[in-house]
Amino acid sequence: EMAIVPPGFDIDAPRWDQSTFLGRLKHFLNITDPRTVLVTEKELDRAKVLVESCRAGLVPPGSSQEQLLYAKKLYDSAFHPDSGEKMNIIGRMSFQVPGGMALTGCMLQFYRTVPAVVFWQWMNQSFNAIVNYTNRNAASPISLRQIGVAYVTATSAALATAVGLNLYTKRAPPLLARWVPFAAVAAANCVNIPMMRQQEIINGITVTDEDNNELGHSRRAAVKGIAQVVVSRITMAAPGMIILPIIMERLEKYPFMQRIQVLHGPLQVLLCGGFLLFMVPAACALFPQRCSLALADLEQELRDSIVAKHGDKVPYVYFNKGL
Repeated sequence: EMAIVPPGFDIDAPRWDQSTFLGRLKHFLNITDPRTVLVTEKELDRAKVLVESCRAGLVPPGSSQEQLLYAKKLYDSAFHPDSGEKMNIIGRMSFQVPGGMALTGCMLQFYRTVPAVVFWQWMNQSFNAIVNYTNRNAASPISLRQIGVAYVTATSAALATAVGLNLYTKRAPPLLARWVPFAAVAAANCVNIPMMRQQEIINGITVTDEDNNELGHSRRAAVKGIAQVVVSRITMAAPGMIILPIIMERLEKYPFMQRIQVLHGPLQVLLCGGFLLFMVPAACALFPQRCSLALADLEQELRDSIVAKHGDKVPYVYFNKGL
């Protein structure tokens, strides 16, 4: 026995205006909520069934709007927006705070010796590779060989930057050495994300009109989407990895901090968590998830085919940029 969805309620309609930064921030605060990581598989599957039945216009009798919106929150946090498949837990944006704070805290704490730098940068790139693969535009398949090449290239870029700068800053002020992990993370993001999503750049990604009707595949759209994701990821890491070293540099001069050196690592991890709680949704919200590109900026061939079919009715094309 099922009831009809309340009139005027569209479960896929954004709750907040996605054309403004504030609206997107509220949306991502909702779906990157780290508490959703603790939700059981069974409850996630139930949420998916509820969302899909709601899309079909039917819901269990007595379902409140709050219950439907909570099911959508769980669905958005755990299922891929393109394929609808359940994402692995490590790759979900809701895992960015617990996963990111542990890795960033350790990178900032253990930056003095080359083996420690190598180990923590490698751990971080392994985590990033999983996140980037999980949040790719799912319409573009990528082979295991390409994943392997992307992973090795990004890890090499991070290690080369970190180890090179580590040796270079040996005689520099201590604060500069503390900023080395951020430089390595930024360099690796510039390599890891485009490499992990190279199929999108090679073959293009699906672009649609405003009403989601498919128009073709565009490489320029892929480049724009991936560039925005790179900027978002570097922004996500920046405040914690730039400001936190300044805070720790000051704190470590106090005698009480020198007495509790064993707690410096856990303290940095906790402080990283504080930064990431806000920075993960804020960085995701920098650009709209449904990205747009002016018709004039598309490849000539695709532009001509759209104009031939639709005339001047399609001034912009739209696509999912990934996260």
